[in-house]
Amino acid sequence: MDVEQVCDELYGVAPDEFVAARDARTAEARKSGDAAGAKRISALRRPTLAAWASNRFVRERPEDVGRLLALGETLREATRLLDAARMREASGVQNKVIAAEVRETAAVAEEAGHPLSASVRQEVEQLFRAVLADPGIAAEWSSGRLVKPPQGPVGFGAIAPDSVPPRPEPAATRAADDEAAAERAAEKAAKETAKETAEAALAEARRRDEDLRAAEARATEADEQVAALEERLHEAKSAQRTARRTAKEAATAARRAHRDAAAAERDVSGHR
Repeated sequence: MDVEQVCDELYGVAPDEFVAARDARTAEARKSGDAAGAKRISALRRPTLAAWASNRFVRERPEDVGRLLALGETLREATRLLDAARMREASGVQNKVIAAEVRETAAVAEEAGHPLSASVRQEVEQLFRAVLADPGIAAEWSSGRLVKPPQGPVGFGAIAPDSVPPRPEPAATRAADDEAAAERAAEKAAKETAKETAEAALAEARRRDEDLRAAEARATEADEQVAALEERLHEAKSAQRTARRTAKEAATAARRAHRDAAAAERDVSGHR
């Protein structure tokens, strides 16, 4: 038995079905003689609803996963360098991207038959903020085997980009002029790359918003069509019941008429 494949499979199962599925796979591993695999599978913990929804999002939206991981690297690098310009650019994209991806995660969960409440959506939002801020959480999340979102706030803190102190000038003894120039060129290139990444992420977030609005419009139209069809079906069924009742009454009347005609014919024959 491929235990890694089983783990991937189980963390795609809805929370209310997880324990039964895990126990069944544990029994299969034991039956096949894989005691170590059975022990590992039986130790798997059931994911919370927010974690399960995030796991499905990771499986079904790989492009979004890559975009979030890239944005997280940009934000962490900007924070590490205390680069106010890059922090402004990346932070401006952050909330828009997170809001769009929370909606996507909720849509994925609803498609699987498990709509997310407002409180669970807040857990998902907090998870995305943690993913952007912490590379360890990002790695765990992107594996698609998350058990629960991180407890407590995880983020970039309350440092406002405008309040970031300027970077200190390099010490005179630290580098020659050519090395300092090379460092400045490298930082400039990094800023340009971060800006391009942020702009691309913002454009993608806007496209996602447009796609979502279009999908919601189509869903509303489909709901209206379904409601109209259900009303027509209800009317058709009502007409069908009426027609069947009328046909049954007509059949009963026809049988009675045939019996009366037969009786009348016998009476005529008896008087001849």
